[in-house]
Amino acid sequence: MKFMLIKSYTATSNCAVPMTEWKPEEIAANIAFQRELGAQLAASGELVAAEGLAGPDQALIVSSDGRNAPVVTDGPFPETKEFLAGYYLVDVDSRERAIEIAAQASASPGPGGVPIGEYIEVRQVMGAPPLP
Repeated sequence: MKFMLIKSYTATSNCAVPMTEWKPEEIAANIAFQRELGAQLAASGELVAAEGLAGPDQALIVSSDGRNAPVVTDGPFPETKEFLAGYYLVDVDSRERAIEIAAQASASPGPGGVPIGEYIEVRQVMGAPPLP
């Protein structure tokens, strides 16, 4: 069963301090934690993919009617209080295992080494219906 574990930055988690305001060693500790978790999941054969995402100040919104040039706008707006920070795509035996991994990812260290309690949305990846 594949699950996407969607990492959301929000000021309502245990850490209201944006990563841009963390000390360099705090950022390094968080990244080391994420890399170690990714390595553990790769070693167990459960990791499909994992990536961090650029901040909302670098995001674009694209829409198209399929006939004209696409419309490209900035967004979501940087003043948003919540945004997608990254994801893990895992292939696990159960929903419970996906929840275990999400809980582990949520406890990544933040300022002062305190677990940030990052919100992780757990969503099963659904296959497309078979073509006739």
